[in-house]
Amino acid sequence: MFNSQANMRMRITLINSKAIVTMQYEVEVKYKLDDVDAFRRLLQGKQAKFINTVEQEDIYMNHPSRDFAKTDEAFRIRRIGSENRLTYKGPLVDQETKTRQEIELDFAPEAHSAAQMQALMEKLGFRPVPSVHKTRDTYHFSYEETNFEIVIDNVDGLGWYVELECCVDACKQEATRIKILKLAKMFGLGPDTERRSYLRLLLEKLESA
Repeated sequence: MFNSQANMRMRITLINSKAIVTMQYEVEVKYKLDDVDAFRRLLQGKQAKFINTVEQEDIYMNHPSRDFAKTDEAFRIRRIGSENRLTYKGPLVDQETKTRQEIELDFAPEAHSAAQMQALMEKLGFRPVPSVHKTRDTYHFSYEETNFEIVIDNVDGLGWYVELECCVDACKQEATRIKILKLAKMFGLGPDTERRSYLRLLLEKLESA
């Protein structure tokens, strides 16, 4: 059975100096890749458009008064090359899907800014947990009049994974969920998805070592 992950994303737009907040869903599925070269050839054969390769580092921080592992939340500093982002992910909102609120803010670039942000978080009582390092190849692919992003991740300590994702308005979330599962099947992925985050997979690997 296919399972999909949908993150609710907050978009803030300034109109006449007023902030207009709208919600979008990031519909996503993730799979372990056993043969990354074969999957790359499949993408080329389907004429997926290669966009770029980037290095990413996710520095996760745990809250001083509640355990995010127990509340199913996440708070991280993400570094993409020289870019920096601060991201909060809320808990799952139901028992069947992985729908959650996501708030993401850009801040000053370069490594020293990320280090300063981490130091600020630690002064406020947050504590770092194991970071996630990965190399990400991004492709764009159009399927049934919907533009999808396909990423191939090489995660330090975990290996190769692929994610299919699309960000849509709430009214299109269910239709996109159906499409993304059909797209995954077309690419020969599944039937089982990987619902755990890379951080959770790394923590479980460390606990079992």
